[in-house]
Amino acid sequence: MSETDGKLSAPQEAIAAYKEILKNVLDMRPSGMRRHLAQRLGSNPSFISQIANPAYPTPIPAGHVEAIIEICHFSAAERERFLAAYEAAHPNRAHLLRSAGEGRTLTLTVPDLGSIEDNTEFDRAVTDLVARMSRLLKSD
Repeated sequence: MSETDGKLSAPQEAIAAYKEILKNVLDMRPSGMRRHLAQRLGSNPSFISQIANPAYPTPIPAGHVEAIIEICHFSAAERERFLAAYEAAHPNRAHLLRSAGEGRTLTLTVPDLGSIEDNTEFDRAVTDLVARMSRLLKSD
């Protein structure tokens, strides 16, 4: 199979499978979910369009998987199907999903800084701080 004859390669088909699940979940959620997801991930809406479109070969980074599942409120069945498809597409990243799930979620109320750009920068700084702190704790 090749892209030249209009068909996807096997790895691209596997990526498309989990992206199709994400696309269907997003399509069933209220409008604005893609924008909300982009904000929460600290990314651009175009990134969400790429990771939710089965036609794009861009894989979803393993570090975003748990957050996407949480933010989009996947049902247990959707979560199970999505994770199975993700692990089938990326068998070498399965350990990253398991280690990401070992944490817990903490919801914070933070100030609105008045612009999407400033809020996104603030959110990234908090996320980076927590990630660095987690790495320090795991290295002990």
